[in-house]
Amino acid sequence: MPSILIIDDEKKICDLLARIIELEGFKVFKAYTAKEGLKILANEDILVVISDVKLPDKNGIELVKEIKDKKPYVEIINLTAFGTIQDGVHAIKNGAFDYITKGDDNEKIIPLVYKAVEKASLQHRVYELEHKIFKQYSFHSILGNSKALKDAVDLAVKVAKTDATVLLLGATGTGKEVFAQAIHYESQRRLNPFVAVNCSGFSPELLESELFGYKAGAFTGAIKDKKGLLEAANGGTLFLDEIGEMNLDLQAKLLRVLENQTFIKIGSTQTSQVNVRIIAATNRDLAHEAEMNQFRLDLFYRLSGFTINLPALSQRKGDIKLLASHYLNEYANKVNKPKLKMNEEFVELLMNHSWKGNIRELKNVIERVVILADTDIIDAGLLPYEFQFTKFAESFSMEIKFMEQQHIKKVLHYTHGNKAETARLLGIGLTTLYRKLEEYGFKE
Repeated sequence: MPSILIIDDEKKICDLLARIIELEGFKVFKAYTAKEGLKILANEDILVVISDVKLPDKNGIELVKEIKDKKPYVEIINLTAFGTIQDGVHAIKNGAFDYITKGDDNEKIIPLVYKAVEKASLQHRVYELEHKIFKQYSFHSILGNSKALKDAVDLAVKVAKTDATVLLLGATGTGKEVFAQAIHYESQRRLNPFVAVNCSGFSPELLESELFGYKAGAFTGAIKDKKGLLEAANGGTLFLDEIGEMNLDLQAKLLRVLENQTFIKIGSTQTSQVNVRIIAATNRDLAHEAEMNQFRLDLFYRLSGFTINLPALSQRKGDIKLLASHYLNEYANKVNKPKLKMNEEFVELLMNHSWKGNIRELKNVIERVVILADTDIIDAGLLPYEFQFTKFAESFSMEIKFMEQQHIKKVLHYTHGNKAETARLLGIGLTTLYRKLEEYGFKE
């Protein structure tokens, strides 16, 4: 049932109007001041506001703008006893749905409310969808409390508000595309497209046609014009993942886009104009490659104006349990399993793993574990073989060290503490013996 809020300091008029609208099946809230109205608006799911222009604590026309700033999907109908064209224009400019005089409200108000509710309902659905997408892809989706991650997020938050080109550096699986999406959805371009392309997934010729598009007849098989990804991302953001794989000729064309937002389609002689933000990412050392002439130095300088280094999972060990728990619940929900819990041994093995594949590897491991789980307690036996082997290797290594320690102790006792003779009998250098004695805490 749609909810309507009436704000009018004349109690009799407010009550009468509320009764009329309630008879149409709407849920009605009443307020006699702007302050009361804003409080109800904050706590209730209101679609339409009917507000008097002259309120004791605020002008109803100015109130329109304040409501729109708080809840853009809400529609506002202004009522006034003495309507003027100037006030009506001002109200509509502020975002009011309509502006009517109280003498006309008996005939106009109900049809007007229905139209306002219809429009507000549609806008509310769009608003909810946008909010859901924003929550999914904004910085709120980036989990972790480590300093290295927070430093990267802080930089990304600051640059998101601008149109600056961004270069994301990090090993494979560190979440470069997640960061790129968050920067886009926290920017003024959020309502426009976010287009991602992995440069390593195409041959140089195919990548060029994908990025810039082509004209019909440009090459064999080009039977009609094709729009490139640059045009598809117009007004929004183009994310170029693994940009270090792009060849030098194509890099020159990309440089032109970065410098003046223009490009030429394959097979065309005309210049095309776009308005697109570029976010690039790589796991390669572009500075070194530029010095070796394997990457254009001018493009590197253009891309690296604002660089963000994403930490490997091994640099944020404190986040592993948090991330594992999150993905555990996520994948359990997908396969309709109850909430799962990790036992201490399972967590310990996760913490000790090297995670060369970073977050991507962690997600894959957790997904596998959820599929295999038969109980709500996740134990170490569900982890892949390499996790078990790591534990065995560490245990074996500790056992070897203990045996070595005991052997050195026995030989020292045999030589009555003569370190030179001990080293000779052990077949190691005297320096090595001293290092091992220090390591094992032997005292003189």
